[in-house]
Amino acid sequence: MTTDDFSFALPPFKPDEAIVKLRRDLRELRGLTARGDSFEYRGHPVVLLTLEPDCIRAKVVERPARTPHWEDRRLASGADVRRFTEDVRRRLARWNEDE
Repeated sequence: MTTDDFSFALPPFKPDEAIVKLRRDLRELRGLTARGDSFEYRGHPVVLLTLEPDCIRAKVVERPARTPHWEDRRLASGADVRRFTEDVRRRLARWNEDE
């Protein structure tokens, strides 16, 4: 009797390729303006991206302000990148509603 293992390994995370897609996705969001490795909302920096060897380091603000409070995130998989993009999208919607 043989035991077949049908599990498979996920492809390795390639942060250099993922950051290109992440930047593109964030550029497509209405209200964000790309400035190098950062994105601004109405003149205030709200997202900062840094490429590391094994992940993407992302910082996002709770609310746009002159002295914002930054939340640090480590994006080490495709799922993390998708969650981060959705989180930024929800924050943008909330910021637009508040104004």
